[in-house]
Amino acid sequence: MARRAGRLTPFTQKTGRATFLELFFDLVYVFALTRISARAFEDLALEPGGAEGWSPVTGGVKTLLLLLALLALWQNTAWTTSRYDPYHGGLQLVVIIALVGSMVMGVATPRAFTTTGLAFAEAYVIAQLARPLILIAAGTSERPLKIRTAVTFATSGVLWIVGAFLPVTPRAVVWACALGVEYAAGRFGYPVPGLGRSKVTRWDIAGEHLAERYQQFFLIALGETILVAGLSYSDGPYPPAQTATFALTLAISILIWRIYIQRAGQILAEAVARARQPASIGRSAADTHLVMVVGMTATAIGYELSIQHPLDHPEEAWLIMMLGGPMLFLLGRARFEYEVFNRVSRSRWVALLALAAVGPLAMHHPPLGVQAAVAVILGGVALADARRAHGNPPEPAAPPF
Repeated sequence: MARRAGRLTPFTQKTGRATFLELFFDLVYVFALTRISARAFEDLALEPGGAEGWSPVTGGVKTLLLLLALLALWQNTAWTTSRYDPYHGGLQLVVIIALVGSMVMGVATPRAFTTTGLAFAEAYVIAQLARPLILIAAGTSERPLKIRTAVTFATSGVLWIVGAFLPVTPRAVVWACALGVEYAAGRFGYPVPGLGRSKVTRWDIAGEHLAERYQQFFLIALGETILVAGLSYSDGPYPPAQTATFALTLAISILIWRIYIQRAGQILAEAVARARQPASIGRSAADTHLVMVVGMTATAIGYELSIQHPLDHPEEAWLIMMLGGPMLFLLGRARFEYEVFNRVSRSRWVALLALAAVGPLAMHHPPLGVQAAVAVILGGVALADARRAHGNPPEPAAPPF
């Protein structure tokens, strides 16, 4: 039952269990991520023969911009519910507004650079600005920080709204500047002239709760890859090449899950608890999961392309999705391993080099063969992880922070 009154103070002594409202909030992102995949076919010019000139590059930047905005809203909300009592009425209002805003952004995503740009921008600005204002009204003990946060999002909000009235290219530039201001401000403690800045290392967080939220969001992104693959294959008529490609995409998703969970994915909470600066590892893990989720979103787009065109000659933009997605995931996973264990397994770098080497060869092979190569390379990483853990006691967390 929500607590509707009382001063809102940092709340670090709680279990890792997310509330039902937080899980409900997460479900919206299953939809939002599928909308990102859907618009990629237009922005990235991914249909056969559709990639001309710089269109895949400019289209990719626009799609990535919308994805980063969605991820920024999720991360800021998850960080807030990991710092304060998530059953407080004020916090629940924050989550509800973020939930509605994310849903509107997801609906607006396919046409965010044409007819629905204002709806996307308004939903984002309201959700981001409402959070610090509600926390101030709820009587947070960190009022100066929330005032600086509100000033930051009010400033960037002007750019988001103004950008919504501009043509496509200027809109993308202005929105990118707005997002850059927000990400930079968050990394430097929301500095505001005359109001100072906050040090991230001093922020109190419930590490176990935040770790679980990151794990849950990883599962959302992984679930989106399964959803996209299933929807692409369900159209039929199920020829052998399409069936084989579908089976390979499922295998790749399973391998991504296995690589994530062994073993750093299981003990992030332990790493946060052992860290000298828990907030620093929390912030670093946010960036890490951002990279992995972007990689899995690209992987999902690659799934749809390969299932629909298993034997066609691949466009360069297709290969960026099919190979670049797994590479981004492995880069994020390598950093994740460093955050938890203060080391990176050699298999990660070997796999990254192998995927890069596949690129030139893949230009002369159909998507079915490319996905087979990805599955073999990721399978090698999973096997190396299993061999490392076999017969040895569970490795404890040893964060460098």
